[in-house]
Amino acid sequence: MRIGALRSLLPLAAALCVAPLTHAQDADYSHYVSPWKTHWDYSGPRGPQHWSALDPDYVLCNTGKQQSPIDIRGAQKAALPALRFEYRGEPLRYLINNGATIRINYHDAAGSGNDLLLGEERFQLLQLHFHRPSEELVHGKRYDMVLHLMHQASDGHVLGVAVLLRNGGANATLQQLWDHMPKTEGQVGLEGVSFDPAGLLPRELGYYRYQGSQTAPPCSEGVTWIVLKMPVEVSAAQIAAFAQLFPHDVRPPQPLNARIVEESE
Repeated sequence: MRIGALRSLLPLAAALCVAPLTHAQDADYSHYVSPWKTHWDYSGPRGPQHWSALDPDYVLCNTGKQQSPIDIRGAQKAALPALRFEYRGEPLRYLINNGATIRINYHDAAGSGNDLLLGEERFQLLQLHFHRPSEELVHGKRYDMVLHLMHQASDGHVLGVAVLLRNGGANATLQQLWDHMPKTEGQVGLEGVSFDPAGLLPRELGYYRYQGSQTAPPCSEGVTWIVLKMPVEVSAAQIAAFAQLFPHDVRPPQPLNARIVEESE
């Protein structure tokens, strides 16, 4: 990896909360700390059009050329590598409301966590969170919600997986989280909850791929995005429960510029 590219990933790694710990949530993370030093919002004077002006670390939000999310149109068919999720169930110690979404952080040591293989490249799950409605559009269409699963490879390469969620039957795995969802910013400790993120994945793993960024400040670029084509059903009640806390936690679609979106065959 080029030195410049590695430096560009440093703020991204910090924002993704990389932590070299033995087990996912065995360490003491009982004290909640906001991941952002400068407050931002999804509307108003601290909304997306003003993010770059709020903090020098947020400059890419309004100046970057590879920003996310996007409206996926005109994707080019390509022989893309297969996806293989090596997720597993494990005790969930805490659940976070960070003021922008519901989130789970993972703090596994390298090689001991929930992994995703993209061809021969291995990525480890760092965190997951939700948006309503979906930040990604597909041919101009938004879905009811989206799950973002954020991963990182040993060389610092960051990969986000977007799982589109649509109104349908209730999802039992999601309900495990919703039963303990913090109603205000902070986190709640959990006991007796074994959570497997594989329960939030679709049966088929066809996908779109493009190069982008974090969708929230600091909007760091260098993120490979995988948008799964098959949506997963969640119930109207589950969507409404999230909407009560976060009625619209969505960044507007960003210009594609010169990027190419690929679609698996």
